[in-house]
Amino acid sequence: MKQQIPQEVIEEIRHQTNIIDIVSQYVQLKKSGKNYMGLCPFHEERSPSFSVAEDKQIFHCFGCGKGGTIFNFIQEIEGISFPQAVKKVVEMENLSVSIDLNPIQATETPQMRQKRQLIEVHKKAVELYHHVLVNTKAGEEALKYLIERGLTREIIDTFMIGFAPMERDFLQRVFQNDQFDVSILDASGLFVKRDTGESFDRFYQRIVFPIYDVQNNPIAFSGRLLKTKQFIGENLPKYLNSPETLLFNKRETLFNFNQARKYIRKENTVFLFEGFMDVIAAWQSGIYNGIASMGTSLTNQQIRYLEKVSEKLVLCYDGDQAGIEATNRAIQLLNQQSRLMLSVLNLPEKLDPDDYVRKYGVDSFKTLATHEQQTVFSFKMFYHRQSRNMKNEKEQIDYVQTLLGELLLVLSPLERDHYMQQLAKQFNLSLHSLEEQFHQLKQKQRVEQRATKKQLAIKEPTVKRKQTYSLFQSMQQQNKLPLSQEEKAEQTLIYRLMNEPLVRDQINNENNFSFIHDNYQELYLLLNVYLMEHNSFHLADFVNYLQNDEIKKLVIEIDQQIISEKSSEREINDLLYVIRSAKLKEKITEKKQQQKNAEKLGDKLLAEELTIEIIHLVQQLDKKRSII
Repeated sequence: MKQQIPQEVIEEIRHQTNIIDIVSQYVQLKKSGKNYMGLCPFHEERSPSFSVAEDKQIFHCFGCGKGGTIFNFIQEIEGISFPQAVKKVVEMENLSVSIDLNPIQATETPQMRQKRQLIEVHKKAVELYHHVLVNTKAGEEALKYLIERGLTREIIDTFMIGFAPMERDFLQRVFQNDQFDVSILDASGLFVKRDTGESFDRFYQRIVFPIYDVQNNPIAFSGRLLKTKQFIGENLPKYLNSPETLLFNKRETLFNFNQARKYIRKENTVFLFEGFMDVIAAWQSGIYNGIASMGTSLTNQQIRYLEKVSEKLVLCYDGDQAGIEATNRAIQLLNQQSRLMLSVLNLPEKLDPDDYVRKYGVDSFKTLATHEQQTVFSFKMFYHRQSRNMKNEKEQIDYVQTLLGELLLVLSPLERDHYMQQLAKQFNLSLHSLEEQFHQLKQKQRVEQRATKKQLAIKEPTVKRKQTYSLFQSMQQQNKLPLSQEEKAEQTLIYRLMNEPLVRDQINNENNFSFIHDNYQELYLLLNVYLMEHNSFHLADFVNYLQNDEIKKLVIEIDQQIISEKSSEREINDLLYVIRSAKLKEKITEKKQQQKNAEKLGDKLLAEELTIEIIHLVQQLDKKRSII
């Protein structure tokens, strides 16, 4: 894509931002040496391989190979163009820089244009529904209902809650007056088509909650039916969500993640609720790091999102039996699929968070959420007790056996010891007998795990071959196969040229110097042009200056090489020798092969001529070595 924003403007913006501040809004970063590490947001991984260098203002993933400046990061994670990424950074940092993207929109791909237009449709719908709720007679009953539920006007505005009125063509009529393409409206999910081809509004007589993506763009709605004397709403579902679209995938979406993410990162904790109203009630109570899944169990993708910004998760489902069962299922899923440290907030009186806040107030809920969290094992003790007659000895023994099995999942020896002593005291058992029983269960678990691994090993030879091939392909794509001696020399010399002015002066004074491979020669020429336009070299500015994505990737790869801080005269001479002699060595190899062929054919005269040529080439090679 052709650069549309002046380079000096890009550099001005880059110098006013810190890559750590922005990346931290998407990835949980931890200091590791002079850099920061985290789980890569661009591919699934269990161990952090995503590195951010604050001093150089660049990022690089050692797993998938992606890297660049803050603009490249935003471009990749938001799925937008480079100019749009620059504008996004300006908005995120509240910088006083004006950027006009209108001429840039012509460079959008068809899919990017469709996504932008769909977002525009949803933004207009959000504003319209919200206006109807808070400013019109049609929204009076809905507004009264929400206020009676304990929501303040501030909260209604914060979540841009709206109301879709009773008319089936309300939204349809509004958009007919705008110049949106019919195909965009059809793809938005906001309208339903009859068999006749006529469209009508999907949402009507519903309080609507906008749903946002992680970039804070509205992408869908969830509507709650509002029954009135004029509208009974028979045979209509209580809740109705937008269908999946180009923008909206419910398996990848978390309600309120757009607003909660910065608080989750700050607290290193996320609260998972069942419903939207629970999240909103928690927000009103000062718990800003709450989210909810879209009416389904957490998916792997949603778990990955949360793992990237938090280490801890608090389950806060409804206090009734259905909520307790849902909590238990969520614990099982999260124990299997995530590395998050779990705890449980169990609400009294079978209340859900929204009901609790309405009954006891926001301060009480905040105190409960902050100070009354249970460990997972404590919840399991409660969960397994409720279905048993604890006065019956057989059920007591079964209960203890079940909890010993649950203890296998408790990794902390201190926590295990605490609960073991608690069980021994509660049921008047010796600690020794409990420990012995626990170790028997642990041994049985190990045997079963080994047996499972053996069975998988029998079934997996084909899979392993595929995985090996896939890994080989991946390594090729990421340029992680071993470099040749010549390419190593080229990369090292480029690194020195970027970081050492004296080396730049030396190489620029070399007669007829060129790199072996075209991509390194192109990079060398671009570096010289950049340095003619700038007083000094800065890696992030240079990466932004480059237009070719492959060259950008090469620069990041070179910067990540483990190279000593400063070069020596001997090192530079050795690098020059390797690069300059490469073509001569290639010609010598070629002549030697020709000589062998001549000898096989019995052509002694040609073989002798080739021998002389080889000698001359070797002498040239030695001469180059002596000159350097």
